[in-house]
Amino acid sequence: MRPIELDPQQFFRRLPLAPHQMRDRLTRVEDAIVLCHLGVPRIALEDWLLVIDGLVASPLTLTFADLARLPRFEVTSVHQCAGSPLQPTQPTRRVCNVKWGGARLADILSMCRPHTAATYVWSTGADFGRFDGVSVDAYVKDLPIERVTSNVLVAYEMNDASLTPEHGFPVRLVVPGFYGTNSVKWLTRLTLAEARALGPFTTRWYNDPVVQNGSESPTRLTAPVWSIAPQSLIVSPAPNATTGFSEEIEIWGWAWADGGVQAVDVAVDGGSWQSAKLETAIGQAWQRFAMSWAPGQRGTMTLASRATSMNGEQQPVSGRRNAIYSVPVTVL
Repeated sequence: MRPIELDPQQFFRRLPLAPHQMRDRLTRVEDAIVLCHLGVPRIALEDWLLVIDGLVASPLTLTFADLARLPRFEVTSVHQCAGSPLQPTQPTRRVCNVKWGGARLADILSMCRPHTAATYVWSTGADFGRFDGVSVDAYVKDLPIERVTSNVLVAYEMNDASLTPEHGFPVRLVVPGFYGTNSVKWLTRLTLAEARALGPFTTRWYNDPVVQNGSESPTRLTAPVWSIAPQSLIVSPAPNATTGFSEEIEIWGWAWADGGVQAVDVAVDGGSWQSAKLETAIGQAWQRFAMSWAPGQRGTMTLASRATSMNGEQQPVSGRRNAIYSVPVTVL
C-alpha cells in the first residue's frame, strides 16, 4: 500500500448552509458539513483496506470489492457537527440531512464473531497530524457495541454518489443519531474492546460535563459526545425578514434528536410557547414543523422554536450546543 498523503495537511472545514438556507429536505453534497481535524487523506480505491480486530473470534480484512459484495443498505439521517471541541457549549448549528449507502456494520461484525466481553467498537481513520498543539497518530473514536444494530453503516455513498475525499472517500463510518465526530471518515480499522478508546479525541476532547437538576455535576463527571440532543431551527422567515402586520405567514423549520422529536413549540417575543404541527419521526432524519402566525402589530419581533425529544428532554435557552435558536423579524 502506498503512503497516505494529506491534501490539505491541516485542519480543514467548509461552512454549511445557514438555517434560512436549509430549505431542501435532502441536503446537496456540496452544501453538507465538512470538518476535518487533521487534514484530508487521499486514498486510491485499490489501496484501501479495512481491518476488523480486537475481541473477535475471526479477525477480518476487507478490500473495497469485498465490502461492495455485502448487502447494500440505505439510511437517511441528520448529520450534525458537535461544534468545536475547544468551545463545546457554543451553538454552531452546522447540520444537514443526507442519504447514506453502504454495508451494515452489524453484518460485518457478525462475520467476525465478537466475544461477549466486547463492549465498545473503536473506529480508526487514515488521517493524522496535529490538532490544538497535540500530535495525533490517527483519528480514533468509539461507540457502544449495542449501538451497532441501530443501522450503523460502513458507508461508501452519499446521496447515491461515491463519497468525495472531504467526506471520507473511499469509506467512512456513519452512526445515525450520533454527532458527526463519531462517524469516522477514511475508515481503516475497527477494533472491538472492553473499554473506551484512549486517544485525545475520546479523552481530551468531545466529553461534556454531566448536568444534574439543571447544573453540572459537583463531582465533575463527564459523558461522551454521542447522542444528538434535541434541536430545532426556523428556516422561514429568515433573519431580518419583513412582513405585514395583518399578513398571515407560515413559520417553519426542522427539528431532530437521537431517536426523534415528539414536539416543537414556537414563541413570539418571549411569550407563551405554542405547539407547532410536527411531522412523524422517520428513522433519524429531521422532521418538519410549521405554524401559522399573524402578527397583528408592528415592530421588531423575535421568533424562537424549542424541540422536545422522545425522552422528554427540551432545548435549553442557552449554555449548550443545542441552545434555542431565535430569528428577528420586522412587521410593517
